[in-house]
Amino acid sequence: MVVNPTKVTDLDRFRRTVDGALTAAGWPAPAWYETTAEDPGRGQTEAAVEAGAEVVFACGGDGTVMACVTALAGTDVALAVLPQGTGNLLAANLGLSGDLAAGLEVAVERGVRRLDVGAVGDRCFAVMAGMGFDAQMLDSTSETTKKRFGWPAYVVGAAKHLRDRPMRVSIRIDGGPSLRRRARSVLVGNVGRLQGGVRLLTDAEPDDGWLDVAVLTPRTLGHWLALGWAVLRRRGSVPRMEVFRARKVEITSNRAQPRQLDGDLIEPGRSLKIEIRPESLWLCVPRPARHPDLSVDADAAAERGERLVEEARHE
Repeated sequence: MVVNPTKVTDLDRFRRTVDGALTAAGWPAPAWYETTAEDPGRGQTEAAVEAGAEVVFACGGDGTVMACVTALAGTDVALAVLPQGTGNLLAANLGLSGDLAAGLEVAVERGVRRLDVGAVGDRCFAVMAGMGFDAQMLDSTSETTKKRFGWPAYVVGAAKHLRDRPMRVSIRIDGGPSLRRRARSVLVGNVGRLQGGVRLLTDAEPDDGWLDVAVLTPRTLGHWLALGWAVLRRRGSVPRMEVFRARKVEITSNRAQPRQLDGDLIEPGRSLKIEIRPESLWLCVPRPARHPDLSVDADAAAERGERLVEEARHE
């Protein structure tokens, strides 16, 4: 268990529940590793792998999950997600909100899939990276607001930047000629679902060897409304959004921009270079079949998991 203690209200009670549920499922007691401000989970995950772990549970927010993904990519150790933060982009794509029972059940049922990951330098992401508006939205959403309202808090952060000026970007797909755009955001996705269940990239599949690159170019409030409505309805093309496919993409802006990996902010920069690492991560999923939607069967898993958790809490 790689856990961010700042994301868990009562860590001792949380540990008792998790340990009890896994014992009830016939699993051995897990080793617990707490993250720190200096190391959000990568070092702890690497230590767990060296100690012989077969499954690493990421218990925290997006930063904890991304650190675990980075450490586990390229290994044979599986990642399970027990979302404890507010964003939890990977958990959202698994159909897991803050449901402890579902996260545990998904792991103990041993349904796993080997997923692609995106790599930015020595860091990896499983869902989506972005530069521009999406990262601005994250940066403008306070922890207090997220704790109070959950993922809808990001709407408030987004509203602050709807009228910001676009960035001039150059986008190179697989080493080809540069595409020049005046964009508000460039998103590179391995999986297509955003917070709240909104599926931005309908053709993105987690294990097809491709990244989907979305270039958003709205300039007015009306453009934003048309784009958002089309994404929600998913009928026909989406105005002010172009989508490309790539194995390697390089995005360069005329000025430094906020950037994010899997919903976790990284340092601002003028460029974002991403490449696909095919089938690099074993991930515990609700159903192991090759379905483009990783959340298939999540609700049923939650129902089955409730028995484990209730049994643990009553011991």
